[in-house]
Amino acid sequence: MQKIAIVCVTNDLVTDQRVHKTCLTLQKCGFFTIEVGRMLPESLPLQRPYVTKRFKLCFRKGPQFYAEYNIRLFFYLLFAKVDLIFANDLDTLPAAFLAAKIRRKKIIYDTHEYFTETPELVHRPKVQAIWQKIENFIFPKLQVIITVNDSIAELYKKKYNKNLQVVRNIPPTYIPSRLKTRKELDLPENKHILILQGTGINKDRGAEEVLTAMQYLQNCILLIIGSGDVLPALQKITKELKLENKVIFKTKMPFEELRQYTCNSDLGLAVDKDTNLNYHFSLPNKLFDYIHAGIPVLASDLPELKKIINHYDIGYFLQNHDPKNIAATIEYIFENAERYKMLKSNTEKAREELCWENEEKNLLQIIQQYSSKNLHC
Repeated sequence: MQKIAIVCVTNDLVTDQRVHKTCLTLQKCGFFTIEVGRMLPESLPLQRPYVTKRFKLCFRKGPQFYAEYNIRLFFYLLFAKVDLIFANDLDTLPAAFLAAKIRRKKIIYDTHEYFTETPELVHRPKVQAIWQKIENFIFPKLQVIITVNDSIAELYKKKYNKNLQVVRNIPPTYIPSRLKTRKELDLPENKHILILQGTGINKDRGAEEVLTAMQYLQNCILLIIGSGDVLPALQKITKELKLENKVIFKTKMPFEELRQYTCNSDLGLAVDKDTNLNYHFSLPNKLFDYIHAGIPVLASDLPELKKIINHYDIGYFLQNHDPKNIAATIEYIFENAERYKMLKSNTEKAREELCWENEEKNLLQIIQQYSSKNLHC
């Protein structure tokens, strides 16, 4: 009889490529896979080669949301047919762990970031303390834990004396059957396009400073694609500085559509600010998206970003987040045409090595080894 895996997230499933890849890998391991998240009024339709379930909830954010989601998820997991529960991030772990414990089912925990040190929590110590207590209670009891890079794995090892497995969030090799032109995408054909993309365009991601820098750049367009807490503030800054002709906003979109815009850009921005441990050790998904789109990168001088960018020689680093410095750095990049051409060429080798086809081997091994063991939560 086919084993069943239930994969849990708190988002609406549409743009989470890491979890989508996880579901496909579970299928390769022989699991009938169900992905569980939430439904939002603006959620796009889903077409996936596995079962998806999205809860309609009364609350959208705050403690009421997390409580409601975990209660719904717990009762779903308590009665669903399942052999393996795959929990993503700390906000799904209470329900997933409790259900796995009661039913003696296997659980894998994938922490996509250093959750308790995110900026949304470090500035709210009472809320941070609650999540920290949850993590302190559950984390030491877990047998298989995955994370996104070596630095975060090392932080958790020091904190809990647990060895974490690393599976980076790298996209699969993807060549569009047809690459649209800038004209078809309603993008200018005679400007350098800077792209900042992601579902977490939030506080301290550097977006405000990049946007402000646009007033000092004459031949560039800033393309912002995705969602996040600071988007209203970015739109306000755009109006205040009269940058409407230099900034293009696009809402979050399916990955295949997003790739068309990324491939038509000239420079990818990964400019998180070093304001908390989570950002300091982050390895943002967009870095790999830029690599696969074949465009050089302008990034913050952070450890995990430096490893990749320096190893493959595919970009430049910001010395600071002063808007004038950002503008000067971008001008320098495009003025040095030969150097830019070499960086762009170097992304080809990086793309060949940094692909999901290679990275997935780690996840396949983790799932297969754990599935074969007679271990339960």
